Amino acid sequence: MTTPTMRAIRLHEHGGPDVLRYEQVPLPQPGPGEVLVRVHAVGVNPPDWYLRDGMSNLPENVRPKFSLPVIPGTDLSGVIEAVAADVDDFRVGDEVFGLLRFPGFDGSTYAQYVAAPASDLARKPAGIDHIHAAGAPMAGLTAWQFLIDLGHDHPSPFQAAQHRPVPLGAHTTVLINGAAGGVGHFALQLAKWKGARVIAVASGAHEAFLRELGADEFVDYTKHRPEELAHDLDLVLDAVGGPHSSRFLRTLKRGGSHFPVFFGAFDEQETTKLGVTVTGTQVRSNSAQLAELARLLDTGTVRVAIDSTYTLADAQAAHTRAAQGHIRGKIVLTVP
Repeated sequence: MTTPTMRAIRLHEHGGPDVLRYEQVPLPQPGPGEVLVRVHAVGVNPPDWYLRDGMSNLPENVRPKFSLPVIPGTDLSGVIEAVAADVDDFRVGDEVFGLLRFPGFDGSTYAQYVAAPASDLARKPAGIDHIHAAGAPMAGLTAWQFLIDLGHDHPSPFQAAQHRPVPLGAHTTVLINGAAGGVGHFALQLAKWKGARVIAVASGAHEAFLRELGADEFVDYTKHRPEELAHDLDLVLDAVGGPHSSRFLRTLKRGGSHFPVFFGAFDEQETTKLGVTVTGTQVRSNSAQLAELARLLDTGTVRVAIDSTYTLADAQAAHTRAAQGHIRGKIVLTVP
């Protein structure tokens, strides 16, 4: 009997975008608690190229385990084709979207079909298409778990203490660095939804876009150093993060908080002296939070900006685009 197959992107080795191979692979079968999703679109995220590169940017002690060959990808939007007997929440024909099995690296969404845990999915917002829905899960949930509600009690691999979002409202001023990117543009909109005053930092080409999303102030980092212009902030969400993130500490008022999305090195004595908190978390799959985000997407309160789209077969080109940086919103793969 012939084994059913599908098309997917697989990695057999680590390297640049050229190691992404478009191949014929076995069709997955849903196990207990899973559904089979016919994928319509796939969100492209930083962990996809971390996996492609072999996790070289992460300390060895926090690198997740995986073996080659592997199908990358965590975000999807699609239609359910089959449902395991123990799944009651979904039916064949339901349109769904989700962040699969994260923080693991076995989401396997760069494919025509995915066996997805039903617990990682939510119903796709009816008011947006699959391309926009696929761009939402990881970036949207990252912003949500940093700013609105952590939603879990799992420790972060980057810090001992559990992350705690700070209350946002009309009394809070938030600076978002990297505001035009995937996480950044969601964070801006969620902070505005909560009533905060938002300062957006990005290159000048994104000013009109970010003001349209609700930014109260804009700083072009190619012309000004935001850490020299901003002061008395309640919160900095640094969607870029990394080794230079500590430059924002002195923009905070005493009692303020700094949230680097990609954790960097911070001097504990400096943060204590300044009276500020530095904290972060690692995004995790969460269907309940995704359903809340879906309601905001459906009403247009929050929207997904699409930088560019590529077909699944052109995943190499999508990763090349990602490496160029200056991304506005999300890169998405379409699955014909």
